[in-house]
Amino acid sequence: MAPARKERMKDLNYELKQLCHRNRDGSYATQANRERILDLIANQLHEMGFRHLHVGSLKPKHVEALVARWKAESLSPGTLKNRMAELRWLAEKTGKPNVIARSNKAYGIPDRSYVTNHSKAKELNMDQVQRITDPYTAMSLRLQAAFGLRREESIKIEPAWADRGETLMLRDTWTKGGREREIPIRNAGQREVLEEAKQLAGGGSLIPKTMTYFGQLQRFKAQCVKADIHKVHGHRHHYAQERYRELTGWACPAKGGPTSKQLTPDQKTADREAREIISAELGHGREQITVVYLGR
Repeated sequence: MAPARKERMKDLNYELKQLCHRNRDGSYATQANRERILDLIANQLHEMGFRHLHVGSLKPKHVEALVARWKAESLSPGTLKNRMAELRWLAEKTGKPNVIARSNKAYGIPDRSYVTNHSKAKELNMDQVQRITDPYTAMSLRLQAAFGLRREESIKIEPAWADRGETLMLRDTWTKGGREREIPIRNAGQREVLEEAKQLAGGGSLIPKTMTYFGQLQRFKAQCVKADIHKVHGHRHHYAQERYRELTGWACPAKGGPTSKQLTPDQKTADREAREIISAELGHGREQITVVYLGR
């Protein structure tokens, strides 16, 4: 960054940006979100009168002031937890982990409340997909629906490399949190989509050779808006719900199926096993997150 640019940017903002660029932890989306949150934090500290701060200046009083402001703004527990996670990342990278309490409860931050038994699933509408003029975007959407992929995964995927016969392998560099995972190829529909993706991408990814990931992401977003396709994360919800029905034989609570209290002991065992499988296939490390997709 040119000296003139640094002068216009407050020291803390500049140093946080540099810290983020030196520590590329997580996926592209995770890194971008972390940089955005830390920049916001620097601005808010400045607004609250904490001037001339540097990247190693974080103290408990700064954390407490930020939390008090965020709670006064009535931010959701999820947003609060995300911001606290980035503050802890900052504290760890600067060698000062003890400036922040280990538990969010110390700051009166409630547990994240998941909306249960309400479906957010969206089935991919092929009529809308046909309105998309970019074949790479259309294929990414179809892979999302067929395998429950995240948007970033569906763009970065190299179909020929990922195809392992009976499973779809996702590289750690494509996934959130850098966790490599496998998804079973269970039916002819999935196989058909994957073969078409391989033909389109050749030996590469679903990012055209003339594009960067960021460029293709922007094209993806624009194409979806033009085709009236919104909330594409709903395709993962639909995948999870269909997978649950396949594994258990009944609909999940979010789709009107029995709640956990209504299940027999044997059904509860099947429910737990299904949720663990789905959590792994979606790339989550804990069964509890399936409540978001399936209800409870």
